[in-house]
Amino acid sequence: MIVVDSSVVAYLYLPGDHTAQAEALLQRDPDWMVPPLWKSEFRSILAGYMRRKVLTFDAARDLQIEAESLLASSEYGADSRLVFELVRESNCSACSCEYVALALTLGVKFVTMDAKLLKAFPKYAVALSAA
Repeated sequence: MIVVDSSVVAYLYLPGDHTAQAEALLQRDPDWMVPPLWKSEFRSILAGYMRRKVLTFDAARDLQIEAESLLASSEYGADSRLVFELVRESNCSACSCEYVALALTLGVKFVTMDAKLLKAFPKYAVALSAA
């Protein structure tokens, strides 16, 4: 079991430099956990692809549905107090700290490609390339 952020989910579904790493991670550890906000973040990523005309509306909608299906039973809320404690000890947003808080609560590692999170939480956050 691991916590992944929306960028790792995006790498899984949107072909690019890190897609093979995301696919390999899913093969090694298919039990991905996420806070509920991942959906909105993933929608924002897909919206950017739509605006750049890389994805059609239908393709974006289908990818969202597929990702939601993959993570349907994997959403867990993060404790607000813990999120604020992590915000206090870092320069990261509350949204970003939700992922770290969830990983801490579940006692698992958090996989991301967010350099700011990797730097702020080296004990908990692991780069996708190193996961």
